[in-house]
Amino acid sequence: MTHLAYLLPLLPLAGGTVLALLGRRLGEPLAGWLGTGTVLGSFVVACIEYAALLGRHGPGGRAVVQVLWSWIPVAGFQVHVGFLVDPLSMTMVLFVTGISALIHLYSIGYMHGDEDFSKFFVYLNLFVAAMLILVLGDNLLLTFVGWEGVGACSYWLISFWFDRDAAASAGKKAFIYNRVGDVGFLLAMFLVFEKTGSLDYRTIFAHLSNFGPAATTAVVLLLFLAAVGKSAQLPLFPWLADAMEGPTPVSALIHAATMVTSGVYLMCRMNPFLARAHDASLVIASIGVATAFIAGTIGATQQDIKKVLAYSTVSQLGYMFLAVGVHAYIAAIFLMVAHAFYKGLLFLGAGSVIHAMGDEQDLKRMGNLRRYLKLTTVTFGVAWLAISGIPPLSGFWAKGDVLDNAFAFNKGLWAVGLVAAVVTAYYLSRLMALAFFGEERWRKVFPTAQAVAAERAGQADPEVAILLHDGPAPAHHGEGPHGDPHEGPWVMGLPLVVLAVLAFFGGALNLPWHPSWDPLGWLSPVFGSRLYAAHLSGTTKWVLGVVDSVAALIGLGVAFPLWSRQWHRPQLEPTFLQRGWYIDAAIDALASHGGQQVAAVAGGPVEQGVIDGAVMGAGRLAALVGGVVRRVQTGYVRQYAVGIVLGAVALLAWMAAQAWR
Repeated sequence: MTHLAYLLPLLPLAGGTVLALLGRRLGEPLAGWLGTGTVLGSFVVACIEYAALLGRHGPGGRAVVQVLWSWIPVAGFQVHVGFLVDPLSMTMVLFVTGISALIHLYSIGYMHGDEDFSKFFVYLNLFVAAMLILVLGDNLLLTFVGWEGVGACSYWLISFWFDRDAAASAGKKAFIYNRVGDVGFLLAMFLVFEKTGSLDYRTIFAHLSNFGPAATTAVVLLLFLAAVGKSAQLPLFPWLADAMEGPTPVSALIHAATMVTSGVYLMCRMNPFLARAHDASLVIASIGVATAFIAGTIGATQQDIKKVLAYSTVSQLGYMFLAVGVHAYIAAIFLMVAHAFYKGLLFLGAGSVIHAMGDEQDLKRMGNLRRYLKLTTVTFGVAWLAISGIPPLSGFWAKGDVLDNAFAFNKGLWAVGLVAAVVTAYYLSRLMALAFFGEERWRKVFPTAQAVAAERAGQADPEVAILLHDGPAPAHHGEGPHGDPHEGPWVMGLPLVVLAVLAFFGGALNLPWHPSWDPLGWLSPVFGSRLYAAHLSGTTKWVLGVVDSVAALIGLGVAFPLWSRQWHRPQLEPTFLQRGWYIDAAIDALASHGGQQVAAVAGGPVEQGVIDGAVMGAGRLAALVGGVVRRVQTGYVRQYAVGIVLGAVALLAWMAAQAWR
């Protein structure tokens, strides 16, 4: 049944095409149901393909290539549109389609009333199709097509509400940052083709001997540059925080199921190169763990609920690259899948909060929502405990697997990762306390007009003045909560429940319950002997598990009582961290302002002095030569006759001299 692989991207691609042509006629909610149905259909096909692949045996039996047609037949260079169906690609396909289907379902309720309802599902369907092409492609070029596809769709979705300046700018920022990474992808492809004459994964891996140490390191670092852009690692992560300007289901789709996981997938797919580039692998692990820590500290000071979760994603991706760098690829995939469960739940839960609060996203303007959003509170709480690393939830096992491998590989990397784990539990507990516990601060803010008027007149409560220091609460679907906040429709609630179950029990995917139970173990043949073996004793694993649990409890125990009792603690939110370690400002100064200064120099001394000087100089030289030559052209025939005679005499004299030699 593996011949059905072509249906995986075709179904959402067909859905997006139909919606683009007929979406407005279908209207709401039918357009949303069509978009959801096509992705759900892909998930069903993925389950069939998974079962078929499990039925195959042997190390090479679970790697099937389905060639659809010849794309670029140029002399000896052949590129096919073909799909590689193996345990790695199918693991990606299963969680991409499954999580995306839930997000599509949720979007039917969240986007209710939006004038571009059908267009939103066009973009969602195309996004999923592009991601499936990315993970299924059997060659680097087809992977790059999907890579660019998710980049384009992210631009459309992040700037979906383009009438907002912030959303339009965020979309452009994401697009530009990703283009920086794409330079690395293209250069890596050029180098691979120069060494092997092919871009097919199987052919490339069969000719690894063509790559010397320098070329191997170059390929790995160039592809990692691509991953840094797409998966938002240091220093190219600022775009992901600004991407929160898009609708919340977009954030869930980008962070949980698509786009940002593509960088981790690419590095896992190219694992034969990483096995031969140890220094480059150490660079990947170091940048990953540094990103995990730095992004966590930034997330601990943000007020926007979605930006906290955005920096959380950056941090969690850092853990995945830490696992990739130490060659613990199954641990990286395990964390990716678990992260899809609880991060999808966190974003959809945040969307329920924002929906209930009339598009309010400021944590400082929330409080005690557990009284009104009971389902959201419970499900969001599951995700909070899972990502914090509280046993026995999925995050404890997945993050613990990464840290165990890091401990065996390099104690320094493990120590930084452990500190980042404490920070993770801290900032998620802070979010939980500010949003769902404490006083109902939103009552001091709404209705906004009266509160703002009182604040301007100097008659507002001091706490209200603080709440309004950034202006009135934003609104898109409405002007704040009309009455008490309340849960959304069932299409928003059902995905929360499903994801909560997965986030709670997801750790079972990689636990040795029984010799015959090892769902992620089928990935081993993809990595073979290149997979790092930690060789930790049972006692060491137990100790490390206890240490991980204590780290999570420390972060939770410090943050939750701290922020549930008092919401305004500026001493714990330094500007340095709120501004993201000034990394975004530094990039802006270097790229934007630096570019303006270069343009100013190029437009002055270079263009006017060098370029214009050369052009004008050529004109003046022509005029000078013309002035000299003009003196010869007198118009008198006698002068021309004398010239001809003198020339003839000179010519005859020269010929005579040559004859006498």
